[in-house]
Amino acid sequence: AGSGTSGETGGSLWRNGVKGESGVSDDDLASEVLSHYSSTSESASVIEEGTGEVVDEQTAQEETEDKLKQCIDNLMDKSAKTRLAALESLRLGFSSRVLYEFLLERRFTISDCLERSLKKGGGEEQAAAATVCALLCVQLGGGVEGEEGFKMLRPILSSILIDSCASLSARQSCARALGMCCYVSASDDAEDLLKSIGHLESVFVGAYPLGDGTLPSVKAGIPVLHSTALQSWALLCTLCPASRINTILNHHMPRLHACLESSEVNFRIAVGETIALLCELGRDIDQEFEYEDCDALCDSLKNLATDGNKHRAKNDRRKQRSIFREVLHYIENEDFTEEKIQFGIEAIYIDGWMRRRIYDAFKEVLESGVRHHLQFNPLLRDIFGLGPPLILDASVKASRISRTERHLFNSAAFKARTKLRNKVRDKRADVM
Repeated sequence: AGSGTSGETGGSLWRNGVKGESGVSDDDLASEVLSHYSSTSESASVIEEGTGEVVDEQTAQEETEDKLKQCIDNLMDKSAKTRLAALESLRLGFSSRVLYEFLLERRFTISDCLERSLKKGGGEEQAAAATVCALLCVQLGGGVEGEEGFKMLRPILSSILIDSCASLSARQSCARALGMCCYVSASDDAEDLLKSIGHLESVFVGAYPLGDGTLPSVKAGIPVLHSTALQSWALLCTLCPASRINTILNHHMPRLHACLESSEVNFRIAVGETIALLCELGRDIDQEFEYEDCDALCDSLKNLATDGNKHRAKNDRRKQRSIFREVLHYIENEDFTEEKIQFGIEAIYIDGWMRRRIYDAFKEVLESGVRHHLQFNPLLRDIFGLGPPLILDASVKASRISRTERHLFNSAAFKARTKLRNKVRDKRADVM
């Protein structure tokens, strides 16, 4: 799903935050790293605007790497509190900067530590470790290194995900990590993709209607897990060949349609977005594709798009109406409300449900660091058709291409990349 090329372009563009202090205790290290990252700007620039002062990037890089080395050491500490603090620091560090070169030679050590935390840690530690797994895959990219890490960690991520006795927060984090790691790192033999899709499916089908057509009652907190598993599954559906998509549409569309009656607003929204994404995939395969019970589906969507139920929170009603208006317009007219994501002097345009799910998946993992990674991470730049990272200087700023040209380039590159990927995946149709 992407290149494993070096991220040194992004890694070298660091702005110094808080200088490291010698003699800090292990317990204080996490807060120091948190302080360091929270004080660094997302918009990296070698020269500080307005002052012309050249920042000592090499020193900043070395200081930060020293802190991260200590955090990696702390993953092996006997104290669960110390391990948890180290995982939180790594989460923030990995989401904030591109660290390919630094992580390349430490990936086995980190993967071993993450596997140990997933196998032996408590629920909170498992949840934190799963999140760092996803970030490690995003850092290493879709090359051999990322594949190695995913093959090592997939079994334990899947095991926790499907374990009904595991903590909900750990299962939810594993659902998100499994989707992201598989999307980035799954190899061409289809086995990892199929297994991951199957495990995610086994979780959210717990929300599907029973034999008599009624929706099951679920425990508190479970709908959030169902939503996360469904969203990760939808992300992986974008990798499937046409033969698999047809099977998915026939089996899942009627059941997802029924789930629009769920009492959980966020799960309903995840279901609605997934229905739109599956329809988009169906239309990619066959321009004439139409869900067989389309009239009833549109009636359900209209009800949700105009829902005035006073028992629901005002913000929930507003969010639901907005999302389901979009879904309805797409199902009826193939209309999609385009969204522009600006970062630095560049932008990507979210102009379809598949593209939105992919962007949202990275945003859920990277959080506020997503724009930095769009600027400097070769994996994200490959996925969104952005080309090599730009060098931010006056000459580049002076030669900006027009908004229309950027839009056409982004859309064309994304579609070309998707077609190429699906062409590769189609070779595996016989085993799907």
